[in-house]
Amino acid sequence: MWVERLARDIGALAQSVEGTRDRALDQVSLLTSRHVPGCSAALVVVWRDTRPEEHDPNAELWGRHVVVDYAASHSDLAKAFEYQYTTDQGPTVHAVRERSTVVVEDSLRDDRWPAYTSMAVQCGDRSSVTYPCDLDGEILTFGVHSCRARRFDPEEVVPPLAMLAEHTVTTLRSLGRDAAAVREAVHMRRAMSARTVIDQAKGILMHARGLTSQQAFDELRRVAQRNGMKVADVARRLMAEQVTSNGHRR
Repeated sequence: MWVERLARDIGALAQSVEGTRDRALDQVSLLTSRHVPGCSAALVVVWRDTRPEEHDPNAELWGRHVVVDYAASHSDLAKAFEYQYTTDQGPTVHAVRERSTVVVEDSLRDDRWPAYTSMAVQCGDRSSVTYPCDLDGEILTFGVHSCRARRFDPEEVVPPLAMLAEHTVTTLRSLGRDAAAVREAVHMRRAMSARTVIDQAKGILMHARGLTSQQAFDELRRVAQRNGMKVADVARRLMAEQVTSNGHRR
């Protein structure tokens, strides 16, 4: 069945998009537009619900859902979505605000968002189904769109759309864990590198001044505090000076 194949393809993105969420969203939108029956274009958006305490009450975005990432399979749909976001009207904005599935049978005859009607028709967004779901404190909206009116039967489309949205959330979570693991590995490598250079600098001070290990470290820390530097940076500078000094002796 198409939905099972598409779900597998979305799940496989966690291993094939090099840990970037924007690439994953691009691929999800393209796969959806190609494989969902009746779908002309697909729109996947990650939102964050802004809280009053996070923004100045006078700020433009105060109290709104703001876009974190999004991908549209076709440029016309991207244009239509950006218009929705600007005017705060349209099926995708409505879905995230109300946290409910939004079905549009024919945008030309839908009077819920008057400011969006002409743009929808101009961009070929005649019918759509948009499904929202949670994404670890953020919100994902998963939408299928068609250039033809009454193209989707909600009873047939909503259940598989919900499943595909959940698979997308799982993929994005996996990418988030992978990115966190990479950051942790980089942090560990940097920490080990800093430890090595500090130990080497301590050895230089211990040999040159007859200091103990603790005294050598305390000296590095005093220099760092006096100059507003990190201990590892002071150690690297000392190592560089040592190399230069040895080169001059030759």
